[in-house]
Amino acid sequence: MRILKTALLLGLLFVFAEAEQPVHAETLQELTSALSVKSYSKKAVAVKKLAASGAEEAGVILHALMDGALFTRKTDGKIVLGLKNESIYSLSDPINGSALGQAKKSELKKVKINNKVRIAIRAGLGRLDLSHPDSEKRISAAAAIFKSGDPSMLGVLLELVKSETDEDVLPAIVRAAAALELTHSLDIDARINAVAQLKSTGGPEVKALLIKTLSNIQGPATPENLQLESALKGALADVERQLETYGLIENLFQGVSLASVLLLAAIGLAVTFGVMGVINMAHGEMVMIGAYTTYVIQETCRLYFPGFLDFSLIVAIPLAFAVAGTFGILLERSVIRFLYGRPLETLLATWGISLILQQLVRTIFGPTNKEVSTPGWLSGAWEVTSGLSFTYNRIAIIFFALVVLFFLMMVLKRTLFGLQMRAVTQNRMMARSMGIKSARIDAMTFGLGSGVAGMAGVALSQIDNVSPNLGQAYIIDSFMVVVFGGVGNLWGTLVGAGSLGIANKFLEPYSGAVLAKIFVLVAIILFIQKRPRGLFALKGRSVEG
Repeated sequence: MRILKTALLLGLLFVFAEAEQPVHAETLQELTSALSVKSYSKKAVAVKKLAASGAEEAGVILHALMDGALFTRKTDGKIVLGLKNESIYSLSDPINGSALGQAKKSELKKVKINNKVRIAIRAGLGRLDLSHPDSEKRISAAAAIFKSGDPSMLGVLLELVKSETDEDVLPAIVRAAAALELTHSLDIDARINAVAQLKSTGGPEVKALLIKTLSNIQGPATPENLQLESALKGALADVERQLETYGLIENLFQGVSLASVLLLAAIGLAVTFGVMGVINMAHGEMVMIGAYTTYVIQETCRLYFPGFLDFSLIVAIPLAFAVAGTFGILLERSVIRFLYGRPLETLLATWGISLILQQLVRTIFGPTNKEVSTPGWLSGAWEVTSGLSFTYNRIAIIFFALVVLFFLMMVLKRTLFGLQMRAVTQNRMMARSMGIKSARIDAMTFGLGSGVAGMAGVALSQIDNVSPNLGQAYIIDSFMVVVFGGVGNLWGTLVGAGSLGIANKFLEPYSGAVLAKIFVLVAIILFIQKRPRGLFALKGRSVEG
């Protein structure tokens, strides 16, 4: 392992050698030469000066020193980096990485270190990370120190608190410094001040640290201990209240996220169910087809167009709509058209079709789950503050669901097709007498609803594995949304999805996922007893009859 790490360091040095010679090379040379002194105290001072230089090469030198890969060449006293290969060492310059030939072990003298120097090296490496030009790396370094609780870094952090100018980085450094002061400082005022700083940052990690510190208070009940204990208890209560508030916000976000998924899955069903009165149990399979379309497009990009892999999801949206919509039109023309006016038979027929489609997908793609990777621009999360973050993919799904709803409303309200579809919904016989081809409208409507379900599959592929049973997990909830909101009413579907999604997420922490669904189902059944047509019932002779 040590040989591997040293080889990695050599590789880094050769990269530096190809770059333009840095202006601080002479200073680094002097600091590196100072490591050869016998005094460990002077070596520790040289290590601190190397770290204070902020040079990338200093990090390579300190890593090599920690790993025992730094030597003094006996012939001229030069500090070299050595990689052992059996009994021979391959030498290179620790500053610019240039090759310096080979040497036997007898020709070299290892630069020795003790615990004092090791502490200085760890502090120096931490300082280099905290001084890195990349703000993200500085934040990561401060977070690592917070977790490790290394007391040797306290002085470095306190210096950086005064010099750090980046407002995004400073809170992380302040939090790490406060954690070290709380756990290692002997000054009671400094510890109480650290408690106040930690309370202002909050988060689950701060809560754990406060609990640990409170449990470790020992000794007699002196005024200082009582004062610290009181400050810790007050801060802990504030942090717990803050986390409860964050928990409610996260539950609300999760509820809206689930609502957006239900909206996407149910919005197409609301169109088909509202216009034709068909209980389509194969609607979930249209969602599944959209998800598998996304998987196929991503695999095609991965094999033939790897440079466009991050954009495969955008390409998948219209293609999933087209593929699922085509399946929907074929289903309507081949089966559904013969079963209008017989809802029970449409339920049984479409349930059988759903089983056929599931088995067809298993035959083509296999029974195992397929994973659709998240593109780089949707990866990660937006961290509002410590303990509160929202994932980008769920935020994108929420906005996507609203965009789909908006465009579907525009289609229904602003196009000839939408006008004809609404006419057929409200009074099919009157629409026929006006020259509207209801059979064509039925097919196009079924295709539209299935296409929207296909787009729902694209969204679901980002938060769930793609499998033949994907649609079955959402079909019952989709029907509940449609019935609760009002059959065929898009505003009702939006309100129904929002109500069910948020209610589920707020009930789950108290009752569990299964009981939460049962409670919601019972509530909907009771509601339907009072309002059989749902929240927003369509008006018209046909629908009212």
